[in-house]
Amino acid sequence: MVKCVPPTDTEDTIAAIATPVGQAGIGIIRISGPESLEIAEKIFKPKTPHTAFISHRLCMGYVHDPGSGNVIDEVLLSYMAAPNSYTREDIIEINSHSGYTLLSKILTVLTGLGARLARPGEFTQRAFLNGRIDLSQAEAVVDLMNARSERGLFLAAQQIQGSVKRDVLALRKEAIHILANAEATIDFPEEDIEHLFRDEGAETIRKKLIHPIDILIKAHTERVWIDGINTVIAGRVNSGKSSLLNRLLNETKAIVTDIPGTTRDVIEATFNLWGIPIRIMDTAGIRKVNDEVEKMGIDLALQKTAEADLLLIVIDRSRPINQDDMDLLGHAKNRKALLVMNKIDLPPAPDFAEKADYLNRFSVVEISALTGEGIDHLKEAIKDTILSGDTLTISTSRAVPNLRHRQALLKARDQFLCASKSARKNRPMEIVAFELRNGLDHLGEITGQTIDDEILDSIFSQFCMGK
Repeated sequence: MVKCVPPTDTEDTIAAIATPVGQAGIGIIRISGPESLEIAEKIFKPKTPHTAFISHRLCMGYVHDPGSGNVIDEVLLSYMAAPNSYTREDIIEINSHSGYTLLSKILTVLTGLGARLARPGEFTQRAFLNGRIDLSQAEAVVDLMNARSERGLFLAAQQIQGSVKRDVLALRKEAIHILANAEATIDFPEEDIEHLFRDEGAETIRKKLIHPIDILIKAHTERVWIDGINTVIAGRVNSGKSSLLNRLLNETKAIVTDIPGTTRDVIEATFNLWGIPIRIMDTAGIRKVNDEVEKMGIDLALQKTAEADLLLIVIDRSRPINQDDMDLLGHAKNRKALLVMNKIDLPPAPDFAEKADYLNRFSVVEISALTGEGIDHLKEAIKDTILSGDTLTISTSRAVPNLRHRQALLKARDQFLCASKSARKNRPMEIVAFELRNGLDHLGEITGQTIDDEILDSIFSQFCMGK
């Protein structure tokens, strides 16, 4: 890991459309960098002559093309002087009417005057590089924009306010203090303090570092409120998968027919279940086929089944259990899965009872996707399966690490655990200090104090243009 160094082009002035492209009441173009104000003065004419730009004040006027002198639009322009801006650079925001052609024209004029098009997430990246936010807060911006539930919105807002940052900085402070004591035993061997550190240091590492990290790692389970649950409906052909999808969504999303193989592609939608975003997918019916197109759909269904957080295995209770059903149940082994016994509005197959003992090894819910009977019980079962073993609560101070944070916490924990064991086993103190430093570096990955450029680029590439 290396210390994050701003790229050389941060001295450029950047510009981008900051609102979704399309017809709307307003469109915003954002400019950030050292030449922002100079460029604004070249293209903007205030309605009141000789009006000076005042930071954090809106000014009404006209954007014109300096080349032709033609007015492009009547706008509101705001100037935010550094360092009191989103990026800690001079920022200009042009609030114009919306429309792709109009916004593109203004952007073309700006780039003609020396600004360059911003990369995805570059405004937020500059806010991070200029020290206004740390990396965990920058990532929370994406979570906030992608939030699909009220609780997810709340947790992302807490992270933007620094919930993860505060906990990680507190851990780093403790780790630095412990490391200083370990290094003191190396620098001052004549003081005979090494035995004291070995007796107390190992326990301090456990209490002050490992235990708090364990709490943060466990809190990762609350990401369900932000990321949602990737749920796949799987089953053999004509088991009622598409009817179940439509019933859960309360709309006709998938085509339902009696013709086997109607669903060939993955149909995806999202709905909220007690505040939990459920990303649900209907997949092609599983069976052995020669049709190349249908086979591609089945292969995709099996891939999505393997990637799912939760499986809904649909069994048609009115038909005999066959090998396709058994194969799917095999995929569900040791996974979060529910066995959905569909078509209870029809008589069960004659040999269905013979398979009941095997099927009852799974959590079973009986429904009729056609009539809606049992759907409320299924929703309860989905919620209970998702939250099983987890205690999810809203806390104004709880930090909720994402997957990248969790991986860094696990690496840090491993290093601190090694340091604790090394101290107890009388290994050289240089090894103890080395392991403590490694743990510190992994904690620094979360806030961006120690991160390589490749990871940084990967994080900000997830942002939309103009953010």
